[in-house]
Amino acid sequence: MRIVLATDAWEPQVNGVVRTLTRTVAECRAMGHEVEVIEPSQFRTIPAPTYPEIKLALGAEEEIREKLRALEPEAVHIATEGPIGIATRRICVEWKLPFTTSYHTKFPEYISARFPVPVQVGYAYMKWFHKPSGRLMVATPTLKKELEEHGFKNISPWTRGVDTDVFRPDLERIFDELGGKDWPRPYWLNVGRVAVEKNIEAFLETDLPGTKIVVGDGPARAELQAKYPEAKFLGARFGDELARCFRDADVFVFPSWTDTFGLVILEAMAAGTPVAAYPAHGPIDLVPGSNAGAIDEDLKTACLEALKCDRDATRAYAEKFSWRASAEQFVQNLEPYPDPERGRFWRRLRRIARVRRRAAA
Repeated sequence: MRIVLATDAWEPQVNGVVRTLTRTVAECRAMGHEVEVIEPSQFRTIPAPTYPEIKLALGAEEEIREKLRALEPEAVHIATEGPIGIATRRICVEWKLPFTTSYHTKFPEYISARFPVPVQVGYAYMKWFHKPSGRLMVATPTLKKELEEHGFKNISPWTRGVDTDVFRPDLERIFDELGGKDWPRPYWLNVGRVAVEKNIEAFLETDLPGTKIVVGDGPARAELQAKYPEAKFLGARFGDELARCFRDADVFVFPSWTDTFGLVILEAMAAGTPVAAYPAHGPIDLVPGSNAGAIDEDLKTACLEALKCDRDATRAYAEKFSWRASAEQFVQNLEPYPDPERGRFWRRLRRIARVRRRAAA
């Protein structure tokens, strides 16, 4: 198929959404699909408030129209609810072009954590955005159930994967190289954006033996580093260094309540490191019964239980998740235009465009 992916989240951003989308695109292309990505670097942008790494596209709608006319896609997927997503949605609704969407971030909770906006306002926007979608793809059964309770329709599963060649248990340790020769064990690791919605302070406040380590950067880092001087803040790490951080930890601690999945959970498990978390979206679907971690309303209890997990069993569990299976599920969820109608649709659209151009001239 010729697939268009419209997203406000793309490289060089570093987060779970971008990793999911880039790996999905790569796997789809490897399967023989033609995938075109509409993303912020193709347009004039401004930094997102409180999150400058995210660039918001300005005045992109007409360019997106031209891209869609030129590409004549057989399927359109809108991955995010930002300016590119809104513009693509508007065009698809206007043209009666089928499209799908996905729910990657608990946007209502995310916004409420940063601004004085009630959560219900965020859900009203999200329901409006996703209502015309042929399928709304979500990562976990728990998230599907919660969205259905909020009145969302046409929800389909789209699981995630992990690169078990990059994240693996046989990597060399790293914390000694980063100043940790005298750090007491066990090592409790958190990886991700250091921001208020990630609830990292709950991890830092938890009374645990050993050393707490935070890998990542973000707007809350300076404040948390000053408030918790005993914790080790190592900044953002990438590639092999990041994988070695996962491998060297004794337990990966995931305190977030706002993530919809948490790819870092699988990355830690692939490195053989068990996971401790709250019973939130992602952990509640991945951890129970896995022998690869523990969840509990009390984070300390979860951490101490996870410490008992077998690292070989943890790795074995992560090996069940592949990006190819994730991409195949994504493609199955797409709603392509039926073959007999596809040619007529784009021919009709080209005629309308020609008439409008002549009228404007």
